[in-house]
Amino acid sequence: MASAAKFGVKKRAGGINITPFVDVLLVVLVIFILTSNASIPGIKVDLPKASSSTPLEKPKTKAITIDAGGRIFLDAYPVSLAELEERLRTEKALTPDFPVIVRGESAVQYAKVVEVLDLLRRIELSQVGLVTGKPS
Repeated sequence: MASAAKFGVKKRAGGINITPFVDVLLVVLVIFILTSNASIPGIKVDLPKASSSTPLEKPKTKAITIDAGGRIFLDAYPVSLAELEERLRTEKALTPDFPVIVRGESAVQYAKVVEVLDLLRRIELSQVGLVTGKPS
């Protein structure tokens, strides 16, 4: 008798089927990923192309943009190099480890980008990323 119950028809274990729930969560995740790229403030520049790039966006990411004329923008607001240093030091006092992305137009002078990167090194910001465009 015991062996009949052992090899007989088994009942399905009770529980909730979570497969549709996982499908919905994956769709929401894809939508979130696609819309999160547009959340960083900044101005439109022509970015150089790279073969592979990884996004570094986080909610408190600061965007530094250098346009073709060599002007510097912090979150779409024009600033001088001294003002940029002052604002980043203030932000570092509030949030010690915030990410910064640098977006330089492909036609900008390389020296201007190096000045900004040197400033970020002096302030001792460790989370710095360079933004590139996708290859055509």
